[in-house]
Amino acid sequence: MNNGLVSTNNINLPNALDATLPQINEIMKAFNLPRDILASDAEIAYAWSELPREIMRIPPELRDGLIVRMCVATSVGLFDGAINYIWNSVIITLKQKVKNFGLSLVASTLGKSFDEQDLNNYMDSQLLDMCYKLELLSEDGYFFLNQCRDIRNNFSSAHPSIAQIDDRELINFISRCCKYGITNDYLLQGVHVSDFLSSIKGRKLDEDELEIWKQRLIETFPAQRQLLIPMLMGIYCDPDSSETTRLNALKICLLIIEYIDDKTKSSMIEQYNRYFVKGDTDKCTAAKRFFEKLKMLNLLSTSEQHSIVKNACKNLLNAHLEFNNFYNEPPFAQRLLEITSSLKTPETVQNEYVYTVLMGYIGNPYGVSNAAIYFYEEMIRNFSPREIDYLLKLNNLKSLFTEKTKNYKCCRERYVMALKMIDNYSMNTTQLAQYDKLIKMLE
Repeated sequence: MNNGLVSTNNINLPNALDATLPQINEIMKAFNLPRDILASDAEIAYAWSELPREIMRIPPELRDGLIVRMCVATSVGLFDGAINYIWNSVIITLKQKVKNFGLSLVASTLGKSFDEQDLNNYMDSQLLDMCYKLELLSEDGYFFLNQCRDIRNNFSSAHPSIAQIDDRELINFISRCCKYGITNDYLLQGVHVSDFLSSIKGRKLDEDELEIWKQRLIETFPAQRQLLIPMLMGIYCDPDSSETTRLNALKICLLIIEYIDDKTKSSMIEQYNRYFVKGDTDKCTAAKRFFEKLKMLNLLSTSEQHSIVKNACKNLLNAHLEFNNFYNEPPFAQRLLEITSSLKTPETVQNEYVYTVLMGYIGNPYGVSNAAIYFYEEMIRNFSPREIDYLLKLNNLKSLFTEKTKNYKCCRERYVMALKMIDNYSMNTTQLAQYDKLIKMLE
């Protein structure tokens, strides 16, 4: 080995292996223990050479003592310790993201009190679930970090290990932790909710103040924005709100209207439905005026249908993802088919509808729910042009669906089968070209 540095841009690790590897061998001899209880020299050398590339993914401000310990453990073949250190760094980072998001909004999302002590008491699996729910983790991030959690629990120094991992498995673990867990949005700050509400309810906001809140809402977590916009709608619709407060809420929504996505619109529709079900005519009237000002009156005409289809999709997807799904899916699939056969699926929920149907149809590595296949096929054959468009784009979107089609041949084959159910006459020229290209790629 040479005496230079392992270098990737600004990551320079000393080539300490010439000194450490002989010492490891001497220590083993001193205890009269076999050398293979630690990683081999070749494995240590490989892992050490690959570390800089992975560490480059970590923001400089997060390359702390845990990352240093991970490097030291790797350099002496303690791969089980390296796993533990990098995983602890992931957990610390995710907890900080939750704090930045806002514990008060977390409590609102969970529907119960939630403070820093509760956060510190959360198990790793609970933390991952919550981060996914708050959209602090993407679907693929949630998927891969859950795999990392299993590896950490079974192969790290945190618990008695069932076996040793090798150099490539270690680097793969570190890579996923750096890519999905210790990420650049760590310092992203959420809107301080109490300050935000105090400002809105205090007095008429001038142009500069409105611009400040606009910018903060644009720069915050998407999930926090999805919670705050319906909150502003509620303030506007509350008959006890002063006119100044109501106008402040409306003006802020108008300023960020391009950031009101389908998920936020879905929450707004459900909020309107709650007013309607409770017979609160004052709030219903105010909500209609709110939608009118935002030029979203078209949402109201399909609000009930939206809620029905969304709930049916949610119930079916939950049944698909839970234990004993092959037995539980059919009635939920039948229910969704009955609903979508009797009404036009609202545009705001079409993507969720297609995703849910395809998730059930391709099944999982162990098979499909045979009793539900008929219902899935009927829905696929009746996809609208807009739904077909999303069906063709599914393979390019990061999701649990694409993870299944990429990793499991049986799921990929069933995706092809679903595509072939679409009648060519239902597709335009652009879609036909996408269709042919996708079929060739998947087969």
